[in-house]
Amino acid sequence: MTDCLFCKIVAGDIPSDKVYEDDQILVFKDINPRAAVHLLAIPKIHLDSLDELTNEHQMLIGHIMLQLPQLARSQGLNNGFRTIINTGPDGGQEVGHLHLHILGGEGLSSFN
Repeated sequence: MTDCLFCKIVAGDIPSDKVYEDDQILVFKDINPRAAVHLLAIPKIHLDSLDELTNEHQMLIGHIMLQLPQLARSQGLNNGFRTIINTGPDGGQEVGHLHLHILGGEGLSSFN
């Protein structure tokens, strides 16, 4: 998808502050962080949102989820972290490419 911001980042057309990359996913620092640590984990294939997942994506989503604890620890988040997936405009999704937010660090507010 040529007009997708995150696809352009995956392709290397737009720079990012990469934290992790393998053949399926890319993880980079959010340019507008909402916490001391704020990473975005994206699949390298274009999926608009969580709503678009099918059974064929089980391995990919499992792979992403299994990377999150390691990624959090690599950023010094040894006492926990938060993951968020915004889905669709009413769910707060701003970029039309599935992405997971990994947030943490001192001062992270709770959802009470």
